[in-house]
Amino acid sequence: MATCLLYRQAQSRRSRFYRIELALNLFSEVSVLREWGFSGSNGQSTISIYDNLREASLAADRHRNRMLKRGYARS
Repeated sequence: MATCLLYRQAQSRRSRFYRIELALNLFSEVSVLREWGFSGSNGQSTISIYDNLREASLAADRHRNRMLKRGYARS
């Protein structure tokens, strides 16, 4: 449905990524998938389930804004 991909570049280390995706699931709920880690690796992930698109969108925006404050930038 919608995806946001953020990167954080570090001089001494590999760059990091943070990915947020909104998607409808089979039970008419909205899932917020978050993945993070070093570029070139599988990283870690978590899925949160919400009853409607508005709640899921607000949660995804909170995660995106938090990562932007931590130094990540849009690709």
